[in-house]
Amino acid sequence: MKKIIDGTAYDTQSATLDKKFTYGAPGDLTGYEETLYITCDGRYFIYTNGGSQSKYPTENITPISREQVKEWVMSH
Repeated sequence: MKKIIDGTAYDTQSATLDKKFTYGAPGDLTGYEETLYITCDGRYFIYTNGGSQSKYPTENITPISREQVKEWVMSH
């Protein structure tokens, strides 16, 4: 997925996957995934996607600061 946010491009194809958390089994309508990526210039973002009844029924990209990364990892 590619998304431009505030003039900055975030792309799951060109960024490096850092951490991934998956909840539920494949095909689970309430299951979802949260994936942390880092771009080649050091920006972090979280890609989210899930089943139609999950908290992420559509895929999305959300930028996250370096300081927020530790909190995000610890919350899982």
